[in-house]
Amino acid sequence: MKPPLRLLVPLCACLLASVLSAQTAPATPPDPAARLAEIRRLAAELKPQQGDIILANGLAKVALPANFRFLTPDDAATVLTKIWGNPSGRKPLGMLVPAGFDPLSDESWVVVVNYEEDGYVKDKDAATIDYAKMMADMKKSTAESNEERVKQGYAPIDLVGWASPPRYDAATHKLYWAKELKFGQSPVHTLNYNIRILGRRGVLVLNAVAVMRQLKEVEASTPAILGMVNFQEGHRYADFKEDTDKVAAYGIAALVAGGVAAKAGFFKLLWVGLLALKKFIIIAVIAVGAFFKKLWKDRKAKNAFTAPVDSPRP
Repeated sequence: MKPPLRLLVPLCACLLASVLSAQTAPATPPDPAARLAEIRRLAAELKPQQGDIILANGLAKVALPANFRFLTPDDAATVLTKIWGNPSGRKPLGMLVPAGFDPLSDESWVVVVNYEEDGYVKDKDAATIDYAKMMADMKKSTAESNEERVKQGYAPIDLVGWASPPRYDAATHKLYWAKELKFGQSPVHTLNYNIRILGRRGVLVLNAVAVMRQLKEVEASTPAILGMVNFQEGHRYADFKEDTDKVAAYGIAALVAGGVAAKAGFFKLLWVGLLALKKFIIIAVIAVGAFFKKLWKDRKAKNAFTAPVDSPRP
């Protein structure tokens, strides 16, 4: 597998600057060959499942078609943290992947499945939302927040626009949309593709980890994804009991704008986009690792040559 050159060039520049700016002798860097062997081992140990999958002790069912597979919460966490190098956190309910999924390939994409039990989301506002105005507001908010992002060490974000405008099916209570994001100076735009399935006590949250060039492929698979994931009896939207069940504090508009993620912290809104970037950065690091290993050896040899030599003890 050969990572795209457009990813390697800025990454090399950043890593080179880091190496050359160090004032003390560098610690031993990780062996790129060992790291590659390790993630290949982890990838080979994944056990993609087929057929019908029950999520969270009966909460929902995934009826997988022939061209999709399911990764368990443990396997999904392995891909996200151990292979792609993202910080550990709450395990997802699982991960949907195309058949033949290879986590080391820059052509791979996945759909991470989670659940937010915030209550029954009323959909009365679905038909009256002005999504053009919503995008304008989100762009303004994103731009205003960039100063704080940069202060905290994050790249600024450009919310380019809708990659696919929101669509809500009132009969199935399923919603999907996509945003196009640009992180810093990265030439690779991130595809933030979202699917939400409304239920009695909360929302199934499906987020695709992909880049913009994969939009057509993800969109072509969306009808199948929408059809394969459903709440089970007792958890469905139609099972809501007004007298006893909790109602969410937000509606469809806030769901699209990021209301669910916002309650957990400022940067969680960007989690999926950052996953996509992290995935490609990890792939690129493996490819250029040998170069930096050599650079480290050369620099260590230079330091050893120029260091003062202690006088021999009597």
